[in-house]
Amino acid sequence: MSFTIHGIGVSGGIAIGHAHLMKHDGIEVPRVVVPPHEVPEESTRFDAAVRQVRAELEELRASVPSTAPAELTAFINLHLMILGDSMLSAAPRRIIETEQCNAEWALKVQADTLLAQFDEIEDDYLRERRSDVIHVTERLMKALSGQPGYVPPPLKLGAEENLILVAHDLSPADVVQFKHHRFASFITDLGGTTSHTAVVARSLAIPSIVALHRARQTIRENELVIVDGSQGVVIVDPDQQVLAEYQRRQHQFDIERQKLKRLRGRRAVTLDGVAVELQANIELPADVVEALDNGATGIGLFRTEFLFLNRPDLPDEDEQFEAYRKVAADMDGMPVTIRTYDLGADKGDSEERVTTNPALGLRAIRLCLTEPQRFITQLRAMLRASHYGKINILIPMLATAAEADQALVLIQRARQSLDGESVPYDRGVKVGGMIEVPAAALAVGMFIRKLDFLSIGTNDLIQYTLAIDRTDDTVAHLYDPLHPAVLSLLAGVIRTADKAKVPVALCGEMAGDTALTRLLLAFGLRAYSMHIAHLLDVKQIILQSNCAQLKPLARKMLRASDPEKLKALLAKLNSH
Repeated sequence: MSFTIHGIGVSGGIAIGHAHLMKHDGIEVPRVVVPPHEVPEESTRFDAAVRQVRAELEELRASVPSTAPAELTAFINLHLMILGDSMLSAAPRRIIETEQCNAEWALKVQADTLLAQFDEIEDDYLRERRSDVIHVTERLMKALSGQPGYVPPPLKLGAEENLILVAHDLSPADVVQFKHHRFASFITDLGGTTSHTAVVARSLAIPSIVALHRARQTIRENELVIVDGSQGVVIVDPDQQVLAEYQRRQHQFDIERQKLKRLRGRRAVTLDGVAVELQANIELPADVVEALDNGATGIGLFRTEFLFLNRPDLPDEDEQFEAYRKVAADMDGMPVTIRTYDLGADKGDSEERVTTNPALGLRAIRLCLTEPQRFITQLRAMLRASHYGKINILIPMLATAAEADQALVLIQRARQSLDGESVPYDRGVKVGGMIEVPAAALAVGMFIRKLDFLSIGTNDLIQYTLAIDRTDDTVAHLYDPLHPAVLSLLAGVIRTADKAKVPVALCGEMAGDTALTRLLLAFGLRAYSMHIAHLLDVKQIILQSNCAQLKPLARKMLRASDPEKLKALLAKLNSH
């Protein structure tokens, strides 16, 4: 019997194939009291499991084909880093010794402690990294219990049908193990837009849906499945009419993707001659290759948080410098906007502090200003890297003029320290601020007078404006980019910056939403930064748009308050 499941589409397109269920059964962990004389042996058993998992991951890394997306190796390196972290590789041994318990229980206790800390993180990307800890812990548990990791059965020779991988969750190591299999799509019960499944699926251009909740339980092995990654819909056991319609759509989608590739080398210019910059958001230095391949004219947002993840220590200046230098050099003179770390109070000396509402707590620039030496270390690394390319510095979550002033003072201090050591850097480095707090959007003039450019972070701006946690399933449906208050704030920031001749970009999810591309164009936006996968789609819309014709409709939208009228006006604007 046919049925439909809805989730979050994280990679567009349509896949049609037979379900292959990934079996990842959980392991029960009992607490066992170990006699004192056997405690050293239990510690040795735990150390052996760590060595075994390290060897497995290194073997996986070595097996990654040269043609595979760079994300795969980067994520396996991240898992190796987590495994080497004393918080996971040494702390359980201390628990074994102090509590005289079995290694499995000690590992569970320590993993639960780490996961509780991740739950306090507000940033989506960082919070998704808790899954890395889970994946590494699961591997250690399997090694301790003597269970081999799951490997899918080989396909029969000559099998032609595509397979839809159905899993509760996936790790990068899982994906590497599947490299000899023809999976047309990944669908998972867990995950979000920044989960590993999402990142890998987008890099492979594979239709994917996450957060399906019960797909693994309701779909049967070898059942025919349609995955519509654009709509976030899974259709199980479709009838012939539905199947035929989706086969037609799949063929049409494939043709359109091939056509889009022809746009890579074209400049993004509207029909009436308005030039637009289309840049990429990246998390890892390896993302640059794909950004360039999709025609990005710069990096509009380089999130630096990945350097600070899953480690008890902090990356030193040289480690940060090498990461920033590589991106700057690889972009070969095109602009690279690096955001200073947008971490919460879950790092460093404030680890023990309990925050009732992390979104409103000590995070981003607030945390940087309370720990100036760490901030200066990152700023020095950025400035040093500017000698090798065109780097801009972006300050997140500004809300007051004092924060901007203090950040600029610390940047100047970093410059002076490099001058004192005769270290070369680009003295023309631009400093900008993120407008993602409603107070900053309403009082944007005070930042325009102090900064070289602005970048609108719509994800947080919408979340703060509407008081909605978009990661909370119970209220996520209220997250609305078309809310009149949101549109008013966006148009006001863009208009004010344009009047002052200060460059303004938009780097949130709205930048990559083709339904909103023309609206933002009509508001006056001339620089978009988005996930790499959306670059060519947005470019196509821009090439087919006429700014002069769009502005009257956009003005009507700013005057409208009824949701249905706003949707109707947006549809009319997109039909031009």
